[in-house]
Amino acid sequence: MPLYLTESDVAATFSMTDALRVLDAAARKIADGSAMNAPRQRVNAGAAILQVLPAALDGRVGHKSYTVGSRGARFWVTLYAPDGTMLALIEANALGQIRTGAASGLATRHMARTDARSLGTIGTGFQARTQIEAICFVRPIERVRVWGRNPERLQRFCADLTARLGRPIEAAGSAQEAIAGADIVATMTSSSQPVFAGEWLQPGTHVNAAGSNRATAAEIDVETVRRSAIIAVEDVVQAKIESGDLLAARSADAFRWEDAVRLADIVAGRLAGRTNETQITLFESLGVGIWDVAAASHIYDACVAARRGTELPFPG
Repeated sequence: MPLYLTESDVAATFSMTDALRVLDAAARKIADGSAMNAPRQRVNAGAAILQVLPAALDGRVGHKSYTVGSRGARFWVTLYAPDGTMLALIEANALGQIRTGAASGLATRHMARTDARSLGTIGTGFQARTQIEAICFVRPIERVRVWGRNPERLQRFCADLTARLGRPIEAAGSAQEAIAGADIVATMTSSSQPVFAGEWLQPGTHVNAAGSNRATAAEIDVETVRRSAIIAVEDVVQAKIESGDLLAARSADAFRWEDAVRLADIVAGRLAGRTNETQITLFESLGVGIWDVAAASHIYDACVAARRGTELPFPG
């Protein structure tokens, strides 16, 4: 019988440590060709949009599916065994939050300077929390500055995260104040326009751009892409469809698709994440199904071992 796993089950079995380890292993299997990722599919029903991200890993297959409509978004991952038997239906809000942060953490581990100590971030939403958590996990960050458009929400975000991470998280007075001088920059917003100017970046900065996965939206500007010596994506085919940041830079002749590399190849050591300490590097994060299936597989196995979850009343 397939298991129904709730957000509580996910929280009990999937930490940032788990996520970084699981995504690292999945990336290496993407690099050697033993895992498969397919680009996100979108179906517009008018009042709601259904989005599906399928993948295969370690013989298991699955997909994340979610709807976005007037009542917000709901996320699910369905996981299947090699013989096609359904293993689990998993509530995937927390799963997606953790694995999205972990993807940026993985990129930071392999692309940021080893002496990076300061982080500037833009965005104060649900997903922004794990961006900071993951980056602080892989680098000994001493200073974090955050900027968001809503001052009250910004102060609340910084206070909550300070308590959660046990280190001071500072509210910046502007986007430029957050970004200027930062060794690592992370963006996680819903903006359709660039949220900072590429000219603000100092040499040697690593940028994680994780908020936009729409062809019509650009969270970072053309100058940021132009200045980036190494640009990593999760899936090149998917990036060509929905990376508004890179599509805008391509239209401005500031970027060529043949210059994009897979994060998986950097993680596996096939390509360098940077070749000197002055390069600006960029991870363009869109979110891919392989991360969700890898996370779901770990969560399922952990829940079976811990006897967590509810059996669904039908055969898989």
